Amino acid sequence: MTKPIALLGSTGSVGVTTLDVVSRFTDRFEVLAMAAGRNITMLADQIRRFRPRLVSVATAELADDLAALLGKDRDGVTILHGSEGAIAVATCPDVSLVVSALVGALGLSPTLAAIRAGKDIAFANKEVLVIAGELMIRAARESGVRLLPVDSEHNAVFQCLEGRDRATLKRIILTASGGPFRSLDAARFDTITVAQALRHPTWNMGNKITIDSATLMNKGLEVIEARWLFDVTPDQIDVVIHPQSVIHSMVELVDGSIIAELAVPDMAIPIAYALAFPDRLPLDHLKPLSLIECGGLTFEPPDLDRFPCLRLAYGALREGGTMAAVLNAANEEMVAAFLDRRAEFVDIARNVEAVMNRHDNGPVGNLEDLLTADEWARAAARELVGSAPAIAQT
Repeated sequence: MTKPIALLGSTGSVGVTTLDVVSRFTDRFEVLAMAAGRNITMLADQIRRFRPRLVSVATAELADDLAALLGKDRDGVTILHGSEGAIAVATCPDVSLVVSALVGALGLSPTLAAIRAGKDIAFANKEVLVIAGELMIRAARESGVRLLPVDSEHNAVFQCLEGRDRATLKRIILTASGGPFRSLDAARFDTITVAQALRHPTWNMGNKITIDSATLMNKGLEVIEARWLFDVTPDQIDVVIHPQSVIHSMVELVDGSIIAELAVPDMAIPIAYALAFPDRLPLDHLKPLSLIECGGLTFEPPDLDRFPCLRLAYGALREGGTMAAVLNAANEEMVAAFLDRRAEFVDIARNVEAVMNRHDNGPVGNLEDLLTADEWARAAARELVGSAPAIAQT
């Protein structure tokens, strides 16, 4: 019997890899619904290949364009759009597992709707837990659903803890590659170009997450995500720079033992584990990890002076309330401004911190509190960027 799944973010890097895993195990999985953004050409190809019942795109215009593009291949496929369409995909009645892989805050409402509808969630959208971790965890407990991490680091922690008494956990150790500027002199950070920041030394990811990796904000968001996924305090989460990206994360137990998960840096592994949990799938198409070829494995502490985004994330986590939502929203706006060449690389951390300092932090009563904080932070970040002209980069 196949497992029916819905995929939020089918045309992104995680979505594409998820569909590749599904295509290798058609006896195990069936894609019933998928949501994408604006890449309707890729989505049309995915629809022809996987034949979902329901799809959603960003706008009504794109929905019409997709229908025209599909032509007779649309038979049996319902096309929706916008937030309501994504929620319909996430709550598709026959689906048992929803892969949450939309980028940024877009995944918030559909993922919460899926949890409330009793769907297990494979989390690839860390921002959902960063913004609304408390609400998501509370809803998951009330609905009795499982939250299965897809991020390689959290999936590694999940594997290390599987079958262990959580009372034996002392701390979580998240590893980070350090990004492309790990050894770059801080005095040269104001010369960093978009092209340079998009050259990740290890992983092949989407633009937003690649920039987040270059600033170490990605690791900061993962710290916040880990707090909610594994019910630990900020002081129980450490980050170490591990340039080889062979150890994807570790856990330290109360007796001093450290358990690590090692694998080749390929997202197919954590995705497959989340899809098939508690089973494991034979990923014979991947090159096996050779410890001999790896050579030495090195570790170093993160430099919070050169990469202040990680410090800001820890600060937001400790402050609680709506601060993490503000951190995430301001960062999304600043990364977009950098990618559009309306801001410098160093402006990302500088302006995120400025927005956080201006924020009147408060408790979280409901989703609206978080959406209000998100909207305010975006407006504040855009105000800081202003209408500056495009920045010339070579």
